[in-house]
Amino acid sequence: MTAMDLVYNLLVVLHLLGMAAIVGGWIAVRSGRTVIAPVVWGARAQIVTGVLLVGIASAIKDDEHTVNNTKIAVKLLIALVVAAMAEIGHARSKRGEDAGTFLDVAGGGAVVNVGVAALWA
Repeated sequence: MTAMDLVYNLLVVLHLLGMAAIVGGWIAVRSGRTVIAPVVWGARAQIVTGVLLVGIASAIKDDEHTVNNTKIAVKLLIALVVAAMAEIGHARSKRGEDAGTFLDVAGGGAVVNVGVAALWA
């Protein structure tokens, strides 16, 4: 395994942990209708690690690391919506307002993004 492969694989781990934070946080606080910090940080991590993964995959130039730019654009758009909903929902939660809709869009969007990643061939 090369150093670049190690970095790539570590980014994959961080990317998956970001998704777990969003979905796990969504499930954990669903009834409370509030957005907690792990959901927000998970959404941020998804964008940063996703962009880094695409950059590394584009630079490696082998059959294992190919980039479907249309798929990546769709995933980035969804990730930006998830992050925006998490940020807005968290701000509303800090003010004591109901953030349930924002929480549901963030959590549901993360699940949709997992589906796009796994099912788009």
